[in-house]
Amino acid sequence: MVAVSFGSYASALFAHGDPVWVKIFAALVLVVMTRVNVVGSQLVAKAQTVIVYVVLGILVLFAVVTLATANRALLAPSGYPPLKDIVASVALTFFAFLGFGIITFTAKDLREPARQLPRAMLLALSIATVIYVAIALGVFGTLPVQVVIDSGGTALAVAAQPTLGNAGYLLMSITALFATAGATNAGLYPAIGLCDQLAANGTFPPQLGGRIGHRVSVGLLVAAALSLVLALGFALEAIASIGSAVALLVFGMCTVAHFRVRTETGARLSLLILAVATAAIALLVFLADLIVNDPVSVLAMLVIVVLAIVLDLVWKRARAQHAQASDPAHGIAPTPLDQAGGEPPPTEYGGPARSAP
Repeated sequence: MVAVSFGSYASALFAHGDPVWVKIFAALVLVVMTRVNVVGSQLVAKAQTVIVYVVLGILVLFAVVTLATANRALLAPSGYPPLKDIVASVALTFFAFLGFGIITFTAKDLREPARQLPRAMLLALSIATVIYVAIALGVFGTLPVQVVIDSGGTALAVAAQPTLGNAGYLLMSITALFATAGATNAGLYPAIGLCDQLAANGTFPPQLGGRIGHRVSVGLLVAAALSLVLALGFALEAIASIGSAVALLVFGMCTVAHFRVRTETGARLSLLILAVATAAIALLVFLADLIVNDPVSVLAMLVIVVLAIVLDLVWKRARAQHAQASDPAHGIAPTPLDQAGGEPPPTEYGGPARSAP
């Protein structure tokens, strides 16, 4: 979604909003950021840190300026949509916070992850929430709802124009290019570690944890390829709808799974119940709205979910057959250490080998 947003701003700036160029720029940023993740340059990481500070500064400036000149009448409750539409929109709002899950992938690089990770999560979420709310009030206090909808992915730049003129439009467009390019890079970043981990424990085929030329992650290339398919094959609104629905489903399932290990993690039962209930309500209302207004997105989401389940079942069967072929009686061949009574080595899928009798 952020790659297509990048394409929308780039096309508006350089190609008069041509929809073909939206897709070209979206594909270009995905290819470039995949290359960046392959290189893994520390310089790029430092540059992105600078970009984040600049983007945050400009967004704060935008929020202050638009809030100072906002038309309160545009924010009146009389102009709000029906309650069901507001609840359905929670799914899209949730999508805006998906990137914060990436923070957990930095745990291995932290000195004290148990202390630093929760602080980083809470601080990042707090800062972003305040800025999101301020920007939302600024945009909708400047532009009528229909104008925001018609502006699509360039709404922030359009909202800056009445107060800051063409310079404001240009400033916000450039800021959006940096922000969406950085977000695309951050979205691809966890693919390497995630695929390595899931391939190591047997959840994914070992090939997804492999390297091409001992450097290029196969998992990263697969993630980039799938992102390209979505970016080129669907409109921005459809991508947001599909992504939001699938993300809510996955996060809801992960929270349900968390019930089984909550004694290990120390999670509060009340928060887990609240999380599952919130995700379920938002997802069901959102799907009901999509069935009426965008059935194609619902169909695409179902295809993605079914395809994921089928691929998982196929891989599990192949893995079981591999184990059966190793040892028809027990599913794995005994090792010399097993026979000697030593500690068994890990299997090729990363889990500990079972001792043969």
